[in-house]
Amino acid sequence: MPPEQRHEPTATPYERIGGEAAVRALVRRFYNLMDELPEAWGVRRLHAEDLGGSEEKLFLFLSGWLGGPNLYVERFGPPFMRARHLPFSIGVAERDQWLLCMRLALEECVCDAALRESLYGAFAGLANHMRNRAETPAEQAGQQSL
Repeated sequence: MPPEQRHEPTATPYERIGGEAAVRALVRRFYNLMDELPEAWGVRRLHAEDLGGSEEKLFLFLSGWLGGPNLYVERFGPPFMRARHLPFSIGVAERDQWLLCMRLALEECVCDAALRESLYGAFAGLANHMRNRAETPAEQAGQQSL
């Protein structure tokens, strides 16, 4: 078949980001930022003192979520992410703090600007879906738009 008629399969976000090593680096930087940034304290306090377990689970989840090996499902079964986060009070502030850490990690770890923006949009939707706390009128007035 002539080259102009061949269609290469579309690379997954997992492949475009750089595979396992790149996803691990993104997750590591994300949790380092959560640990370092005072403005992320609200979401940081929802996690265990040692972030190692959270880091590993997020890596496993993102691997499959980004189109790579479905490691989380292989180890833990279906993610049911919202249900797994129900024990934690997650509102707009926690969502925004989580997204701040992820945005900064993406900026540092993902060179492709279009991929970075696409991933951020997907993360924003996921983070918003994790919200499980009713907001007060004052909190609603101060909500940032995604």
